[in-house]
Amino acid sequence: MYRLIRYAQPLAANVANYRSRWSGLEQELNSLFSSAGAEYTRSIPVSVNEDKDNLQITAELPGVQRADVTVEIVEEVLSLKATRKVAGAEGEQTISFAREFDLPYPVQADKVAAELKDGVLRLTLLKVEAVKPRKIEIC
Repeated sequence: MYRLIRYAQPLAANVANYRSRWSGLEQELNSLFSSAGAEYTRSIPVSVNEDKDNLQITAELPGVQRADVTVEIVEEVLSLKATRKVAGAEGEQTISFAREFDLPYPVQADKVAAELKDGVLRLTLLKVEAVKPRKIEIC
C-alpha cells in the first residue's frame, strides 16, 4: 500500500547545523584548563553575509574596548583578536578572544571598513573586481 519514507533535510540545512562528535572537545578542554587557573582563548561568535560587492562580517565582542581589538588580513586569512579585562575576587583577569578563518575569495585589504559599537564589531570587506559577478550579453 503505502511506503513510509524518512524525511532527510536538504544538504544546505545539514551543513549549517552540522555537529561532529568532536565539536564539544574544544569547550571541554578550555573549561578544564580554566578550572586549573590557566588562561585560555575563547572563540568569537561571528556571522558572515555577502552581497555582490562586499563581504560583511559581524562579531560579538561584549565589554571589549576599541583599543583591545586587532583585525588582520594576511594572504586571504582573516584574524580577529580581542582582550577584555575583568575584575574578579582574585584581582583583575584578562580574557582573550580569537577567531581566524579563510576568506572565500580575495578582498581589497586596504579598503576594509571596521566599526565597533555597543559590543558588536562590523567589518565590510570589498571584493576584488575580478571576483565580482558580471552580466554577459548573449548575441
